[in-house]
Amino acid sequence: MPHVAQIKVPATYVRGGTSKGVFFCLQELPPSAQVAGAARDALLMRVIGSPDPYGKQIDGMGGATSSTSKTVIISKSSQPDHDIDYLFGQVSIDKAFVDWSGNCGNLSAAVGPIAISKGLVDASRIPQNGILTLRIWQANIGKSIITHVPITNGEVQETGDFELDGVTFPAAEVKLEFIDPAADEDDGAGSSMFPTGNLVDDLEVPGIGTLKATMINAGIPTIFVNAEAIGYTGTELQEAINSDPKALAMFESIRAHGALRMGLISHIDEAAKRQHTPKVAFVAPPAAYTTSSGKLLNAGDCELLVRAMSMGKLHHAMMGTAAVAIGTAAAIPGTLVNTAAGAKARNEVRFGHPSGTLCVGAEATQENGEWKVTKAIMSRSARVLMEGWVRVPGDSF
Repeated sequence: MPHVAQIKVPATYVRGGTSKGVFFCLQELPPSAQVAGAARDALLMRVIGSPDPYGKQIDGMGGATSSTSKTVIISKSSQPDHDIDYLFGQVSIDKAFVDWSGNCGNLSAAVGPIAISKGLVDASRIPQNGILTLRIWQANIGKSIITHVPITNGEVQETGDFELDGVTFPAAEVKLEFIDPAADEDDGAGSSMFPTGNLVDDLEVPGIGTLKATMINAGIPTIFVNAEAIGYTGTELQEAINSDPKALAMFESIRAHGALRMGLISHIDEAAKRQHTPKVAFVAPPAAYTTSSGKLLNAGDCELLVRAMSMGKLHHAMMGTAAVAIGTAAAIPGTLVNTAAGAKARNEVRFGHPSGTLCVGAEATQENGEWKVTKAIMSRSARVLMEGWVRVPGDSF
């Protein structure tokens, strides 16, 4: 019986922030995968090892978590005044689909460095030593990201002393600016940062009750609820929630009903095929807790606590896009996030997550009764783990 040979596809395996993903250059993909559609999705799923009913992604590059089941496609930008086009695909672990509905803020840190190393940036622009600033077009959500990439001896600097909670080893700092990160008309929830028109809503969730919720489009659509209202303290680590099927079902119900209220879906059943967005997070005032690495954090080490769900599980640290939502909401008086952080006017906030703390800034203003955010700012790091080719069976896409 004849067997189909494997093919090789050029790829780079990268850590960006607290995530890992497989990066591709658009023009290096097989022709059928260079355009959006079933062939591209099938290729990326086979690369990552999905769908996997065992939930392990053993036969692929994925790491069986939402943070490690990710793909990125980059190319020279087709947009005016931009350098790189960046498309992010969140691959479902146990189901056969790729979610293209949002960005990955963590992997955003790796886009500039990989684009430089792959020759997508004119060599004449790269300094011998210093910082190279690039403008990235985030194609999933139609937004701009400005990245500041450190350069040493004419090459991307990856090592350094910048420490990021949730990442074991230090690396070089990559500063990111998410420009005008609130929703556009194409995002499915209108142009308002608060799609319901309210800073806080009463969100009715059958079987759970009515919860106070801040539903915001900034960075990524996010639903914030108070930890206390759902029986938590905000100091929880992954095992406290991910090992509890009832808790996971509760969060998915909150997510689905919030998505409907935000206008992201038109029927509650559609939430199952939109796993990447919106996110659900719960907030609480500062308190002492021990992180997942065993480090003791005191209440004074942060200004609020946040725990966030990603692809149906509690995230081990914090998604970069959700951090943008946190920073934005913290800057706006009256939101649940701002209230948990002490109800103060602020343009940056340090919050505690399961792996430690993170500081994110946001510039928010109110115009004609509408809140606007011009940009959100944070630092991440990125490092190439492996480069070469990934192999997939030739008939898998």
